[in-house]
Amino acid sequence: MKTKTINLTPGLRDLQVIRWLVYQVSRWLLVVLVISLLITSQPRTALAVSISDSSSPIPAAAMKLVQFGSDPKAGLDIKAIAALVDYVLEPKPNKEAGLPTIRKATGAYYEFKTRINFSGFLQYAYSSQIPSILTNPASLRYSLWTGQGESQKLPVIWKLVLPDGKPVIIRGFERDGITPDLTTGIYYEYNLKRTLILLNYKGRQVLISISNQIATSDVGKKGVILGNDDDWNYYYSGETGSAKAGLGWVQSYIYDYFSVGVYVESGASPYMLTSGHFQWIRAGSAGINFVETKHIIKGMKRHARNSKTILESPKLPAPNQIISAYQRLSALSQNDLVEKYTVLQQARLSRALQSGQFETNKTKKPDSYIHTAKEQIVEELMMEYFKVAFGKTSLVGEKVVLGVN
Repeated sequence: MKTKTINLTPGLRDLQVIRWLVYQVSRWLLVVLVISLLITSQPRTALAVSISDSSSPIPAAAMKLVQFGSDPKAGLDIKAIAALVDYVLEPKPNKEAGLPTIRKATGAYYEFKTRINFSGFLQYAYSSQIPSILTNPASLRYSLWTGQGESQKLPVIWKLVLPDGKPVIIRGFERDGITPDLTTGIYYEYNLKRTLILLNYKGRQVLISISNQIATSDVGKKGVILGNDDDWNYYYSGETGSAKAGLGWVQSYIYDYFSVGVYVESGASPYMLTSGHFQWIRAGSAGINFVETKHIIKGMKRHARNSKTILESPKLPAPNQIISAYQRLSALSQNDLVEKYTVLQQARLSRALQSGQFETNKTKKPDSYIHTAKEQIVEELMMEYFKVAFGKTSLVGEKVVLGVN
């Protein structure tokens, strides 16, 4: 059988070749386009190293500031500050994350926004005349700041830093007592070395808050959340252990705690403050760390919820009103304060007994509070004042706290 031969004229043959080449090039371009779309459609964060990874530069930057807070000779690392501020401000699909374990401590990150201007935030949260428990009522029982010399005291009113101004650094020591834990009901008291850095970063006001725990905490003690945690009512027994069934025997401690809080001016219309918190905690019993990332995030969410509620509330008293109440209480004698404090403690015990979470009829005698620090008593009484101001139920009422009807 003869093969049929098709003879193409030169012009037609060239046209067929051109069509074939166009087809091949089109296929190649289509493949390139698909690959390009697949690459560019991936979230940018997927290409970056997660902050839970030990190779991430973000936890490393936080630890440089932790080191500076512990030892001034370490020097302030401006690049580390820039890395953290940029991270806090960048968009994220998730506002919470685990952090690498450091010094055998579990770490976590949490971020939230508050509708308040930066100056207002500083005055309410970091003033020498307004207790910091105002913005931490579900986290702190009291927080007593001790400055290192006259220049290291917290200011009454902060002066913001100009774009070309130098960072303002304030160092001091702090004695904190915290509220009962949401899970175990245990509360702790411990000492911190504190460093505050106020600076201007690319036209934004920024406050860096650094905490380093000094030695192991006091042994954990039995506490009770009285009712809803958002009502800020707690009982502190002074007894070692936990009020939870099966945990009454436990002797627990916070072995180590270090953190960096980043507060950034992030909006002016409306005003907005973005807060990013890097925290590490090692706590438990017999030297064993029982803290998990979810526990830390749960605690930070507790703080964020209440802080936002207060600072964004139309019921928030003006700073001068709070300062006036604080000065009025501080001017009282130790005996007068102990009398008011005893009423508060007895009211707490009564509520604890009614709840059935604390089975004892033992109560301290009035004179047993004589040795309680005056500043601590004032702060705990101020918490009752805050409750009245926000329309919550005070255990003793404004009349007992400030002597008014």
